[in-house]
Order: sequence, then C-alpha cells, then structure tokens
Amino acid sequence: MRWSAGWFGQSKRSRAPRGGEPVPVLQSAWTVGWPGGGVRAVGDGRAELAVIGECGADTDQLWRALDTVRSRDWRALTTWPGSYLAVARCGEALAVIGDLSEQHPVYWRPERSGVWWSTSATALAALDGAPVDTVSLAARMAFGQPDVLGTRSLFRTVNRVPTGHLLLITPERTAAVRYEPAEAEPVVDLSRAAPTVRAALTAAVATRLGDLPVSADLAGLDSTTLVCLAAQRTQVTAMTFADERLRDDDVAYATRTAAAVPGVSYHAVPGSPDTVYYNGLDDLGSLPVTDAPNAYVVTASIKRAVLDAVIERQTAGVHFTGAGGDAVLSAPSSYVSDLLRSGQRLRAWQHAQAHARLRHTTALTVLRRARPASRSTLTEAWSQLAAELRRPPRPWTPQAQQPVAWTPLLATAAWMAPDMRHQLAAALDTAAADHLDAPSTLAAWSDRQDLARVGADTAGWSEIARTGYGVELAAPFLDNEVVRACLAVPAEQRAAPGRYKPLLAEAFTRTDVVPDFVTKRVTKGGFNALSYAGLRENAAVLRDLFGPASRLAAAGLITDAPVADMLTRAATGQPTAQGALHLAVSAEVWLRQVDTAMTSWWEVNSRAVAA
Repeated sequence: MRWSAGWFGQSKRSRAPRGGEPVPVLQSAWTVGWPGGGVRAVGDGRAELAVIGECGADTDQLWRALDTVRSRDWRALTTWPGSYLAVARCGEALAVIGDLSEQHPVYWRPERSGVWWSTSATALAALDGAPVDTVSLAARMAFGQPDVLGTRSLFRTVNRVPTGHLLLITPERTAAVRYEPAEAEPVVDLSRAAPTVRAALTAAVATRLGDLPVSADLAGLDSTTLVCLAAQRTQVTAMTFADERLRDDDVAYATRTAAAVPGVSYHAVPGSPDTVYYNGLDDLGSLPVTDAPNAYVVTASIKRAVLDAVIERQTAGVHFTGAGGDAVLSAPSSYVSDLLRSGQRLRAWQHAQAHARLRHTTALTVLRRARPASRSTLTEAWSQLAAELRRPPRPWTPQAQQPVAWTPLLATAAWMAPDMRHQLAAALDTAAADHLDAPSTLAAWSDRQDLARVGADTAGWSEIARTGYGVELAAPFLDNEVVRACLAVPAEQRAAPGRYKPLLAEAFTRTDVVPDFVTKRVTKGGFNALSYAGLRENAAVLRDLFGPASRLAAAGLITDAPVADMLTRAATGQPTAQGALHLAVSAEVWLRQVDTAMTSWWEVNSRAVAA
C-alpha cells in the first residue's frame, strides 16, 4: 500500500516506515511505494514544501509557493491540478494538508516529545498495536458519512483529520484546522460556473498525461467526457464493461463516441459468470490491503475484467475513471428540504412535482419526506438519531421511502447488538455537542460526505489497479479545483429535474470537445442485475463470511438473525438493503486483513539510532 508518514518533535525517532524513502528537504518524513516523480520538495532554510502524488505545479511554482508557506496561507497550496498531499513547514509550524475527497487522508497521534502523522491510520496504529475502535467502525457502517465522529479514526489513540481540514502542529498545540469553508463561498450560477468547470477538468486531465499509455472507462457521461478530453492530446484505449445482463445503452453510446472522436481505440469487455458482485470473497488473500473498509472489494472481479482487457492491449499506464462525477455534478433530491427551510415554498413545490414524475409518486409524498429535515439542524438531527438508536430497530424499509435525513440511519444499524447501538448513540451525543461549524444546508453537508466516501473508495480501487496491474488510476472529478467549481453551483441547479447533469452539459456543449449527442444523453447504466446475480451465486460464501468466524459478529457489529434474514431475502431476489450489505462485507474483509497487516509497517531507523 502507498503511504506517507512523518515525525515532528523535539527528538529523533528510532523508527521509520519499512521500505520508506526519505522525503527530500523535509526532516523525518518518508514515503512508501511512491515513484520518484511523485515526490517533489523545495526549501530555502526558512520554509519547506513537499507535494506527494499527482501535482500539476511545476518546479518554479513550487519555489514561488514558499512565500505562501511563509505567510501560512495553507489553502493556496491546495489549488493546483491533480490529487496530492502537501506538507509545509515554516519555523516551528508544520501543516499536513490532504485533499477534499479523502484520496490523501491525514491522521496523527501525539507522543510525549512530538507527533507522528501519516496518510495511513493502520500504520500509526501499528506503532504500538492500537486496536480497532469498534464504535467508530459502527458509525461508518450505520451512517456511511465519514465525518460524523469528527477526529475519531478507526483505531483507538489515532486521530483523523476531517474533510476540509488540515493537520497543524505547533509548539502550542496539534489540531485539525479547517481550511475549506463548510459551504461554498460564493455561490455561483450554473451558466457562470460552466467555463470554470471546463477549465478545471481540462487541467485535471492534462496533468495526468505524459509518456505512459492511456486507457479509460467509456460508459456514462462522466467517463465519456474524460475520454474526449484525453483524446485531444494522446491516443486513448477506451473500455466499456458490456455484460449482456446489464441491458443498458452504454455500448451504443460508447461505439458512437469512438467513431466521432479521433484518437479513441474502443473495446467492449464482455462479462462472464465470474463478473458479478461478491465474487472472490472466498480468497481474501487476492484482495489488496486497504487502510479502511473499501466498497470495491464487492466489485473487484468486474474491475479486474476491465484492467485485464487493458493490459492485453498495452503496457501498464494511466487509466481514467469517472468516479466522483455523480458526487460533484448531481445532488440528491434532499435539497428540497433546503428550499423549504429557506422559505422557497413555490420553488420547492415545483421541484417536488418534477421529482415525483421521475419516481412515479406524488409531489405531496416528496414534500412529506423532505419536511422533517427542513425543520432541524445537523446537530439536532444527530441528537434525534441517538434517541432512535436507543430504541429497538424498526422493520426495514427502502431508503427512498424514509424521510430525508441529514444523516440517514442505514439498515446496518438494525443488525447491531443492543449494546453496540447504545455505545453508538453515546458517541453521537458527544459528536453533536462538540460539532461547532456545521453547515446551514443539508446539501452542503451531504455533498461533502458523499464526496469523501467516494474518494476513499476510489483510493481502494487504486490499490487494486496498482498492485495487480501496475496501472495508475486517475479520477479527475475528485481534484480539489474540480470539486470547488462544481459544488459552488447550488444543488437545485446541479440536480434540476428534467435535465441530466446540466452542469457538465453546459460546460461542454458547442465546444467541439464532447459530441452533442453525449451531452444530451439522459440515461445512465446500472449494475443491479450483477448485484442480484452475485447474491444468488455467492450466497454460501457470504453466509460463511458472516458465520462463526465473523469479526463483525464478535464485536457486536452484526447479529445472526437479521443478517441471515437479509441474505435469504437477497438470494431469492427480494428487495433488500444492498448498500448496507456492501458496507458490512467491506468491513468484515477489512477487519480480517487488519489481523495480518499490523506487523509489517515499521523498522528501526538506523540513522536516528546512530545519531
């Protein structure tokens, strides 16, 4: 696994990451698994700056940025194209700055004479064998929102830097400090934002292009846009997963796009009996170790089929994916709650009517679902949620039929033991009391949480691509400046009913970059058929995974009866909480991996010992 770490304190440390390479210029900082070109640093004695990852700043820009470091304008260090970690030192202050989408998360743990920081919570836990924080893991499973418990990580004694914050270490304190506003400032109309989105996305793609071969997914509007942008500069090998069970029109659009865009070599990847959800879970050794539970363990066989097809046609290079596009270009219909909150009743009614037509329901039903969230704040909602956890679980109903919520309570919460639900409720009460900078709108909160969840999962997908194929995954929609440009547009404009991803269409219509028939597309493929097929074909594997040896069951994070009932429903094709099952599967796999991964992170730092 790729990771970075560092020590900032009064004394040298006797340990260093196993196989780590010292970061140039910075003292006591290392990277593991990063190629040389992915680590760059500058310094003049008074200030130091390192960027780790895919950063679009050239050497001159990095040197000029030392003035920014001296002025401690930390946010300005996050505005270059690409996906990277920034580490900056000025005097006795050190800032470690991850990205907005959690592809480069930051963790820390204090010691008596200093602070360890890292992009891997597991590595910091391995310093002394700190155990998993089961309550924090329960929160991940029950809510699906990474920031609910703030700085609490998945390991005891290891702290997490929440989304939009940086780690700032000074002689006076070590803390997570916000560098990104909780809500977009200023709000920008969609038509005015479109050129900025186009420029940011173009730069994000260009930053990843070099001498390596380029491949890409070619399916929906998001990935198609990336293919078109990359093909302006280089040859692109484009892939569509084309399992006949999907019954969508991705292949038709992909074929038409490849014919219209020069520089695109197109290939459809046929499905097979093995390319279904949950395949391969009987051999956990074939899955890469990730720093947190990762959703892509569920779909690994499908991702591998595409990467197999890429490697058959070219050497390992860069593979573009549209991951994150849904999170920044669209918005859930929960923004209707914000319209009600702000008194825009007529506008809320109009949007409710449009959403009702799409979902074959009534506008009153849409408004009834939206109204409770419009009457509460985030912290009030958490207090109400804590009270709900202290009561017996209610019968399962699909999320689409439940009231809109700041933090939805997922079906996994109903699978937990009563004691675990009570511990989670207590943690939620504490989080509500401690949360000081909550956004005023539900859309602003949920947008950031969706983004962080997708980004963290994409980091896990990157591990699959890199460890199994030597392929670098590129997800430009998750770049900081792309995120900022998109989320500056109000949710009701990004998700306007009757138009599919209007922000991306507005950004590229009549530009000769993306064909007009693509920007006018209103359909989107889905994988439900492969999910249900995987549930049927791997039912025995899933029962074994959650059986007597289950780590989740041992911790009280699942109980036998509701899980058995859910697996029975799923295997017979009945409606079930598939998203919740994905969370549980990925958590179970991760817990089993943690058992074997805690001994290989650190080694004696011979230089420090000699000193």
